Amino acid sequence: MKTILITGANGNLGTEVTKNLYKKGYNILATIGRSSAEPELQKMTQNIQMINLTDESETQQYVNEITQNHPNLKAAVLLVGGFALGDFEETDSTAIDKQVSLNFKSAYFIVRPLIKYFEKNGGGQFVFIGARPALDAEAGKNMLAYALSKAMVMHLVELINDVGRGKNISATVIIPSIIDTPANKAGMPDADFSKWVKASDIAETIAFILSDTGQNIRETTIKMYNEA
Repeated sequence: MKTILITGANGNLGTEVTKNLYKKGYNILATIGRSSAEPELQKMTQNIQMINLTDESETQQYVNEITQNHPNLKAAVLLVGGFALGDFEETDSTAIDKQVSLNFKSAYFIVRPLIKYFEKNGGGQFVFIGARPALDAEAGKNMLAYALSKAMVMHLVELINDVGRGKNISATVIIPSIIDTPANKAGMPDADFSKWVKASDIAETIAFILSDTGQNIRETTIKMYNEA
């Protein structure tokens, strides 16, 4: 089976993605942030490390390590990210820098070395998580730094697909509305949760993208809004 890298594997979405792909027989490499991984998550992964993906040097070293030790790496599912509110008045350079680091740099620092690796090894796939506020000005104007950083991620997907054309390298971005997570429920207790997107459904969509059939997908943006 293919070896897959999952970043942010111990987050709400990352845990669901890891469980799904593990059950389907994938070999999983994973990164986590500051918090430790649960024993169950450790059992599902061949290699799990705490990596600061906003540090380019540390990330480069990590990618070098896993590509040397796992030469059958075929895909990266990049789930690390962060969220912040703030309109023009509230969004200063510090806020922008933080969101760009969390959402864009954490992905780009993985993509940059893996592009070269995939070119040498017959291709590979990237899967990203976008955000509706990056597409919708009305939704994004009160979460400005977040929307801008996610827009960078979505444009990165387009650039990867252009560079990867003819090399069997592809990138797909999934754009959810509100993901049904404990944190989101706590933050919006009066919302209709049935209209949100389940993390397990996003995980199943990612599994399809990585499947033999899904590998035929090119230049794809998948909007998973449900009724939100």
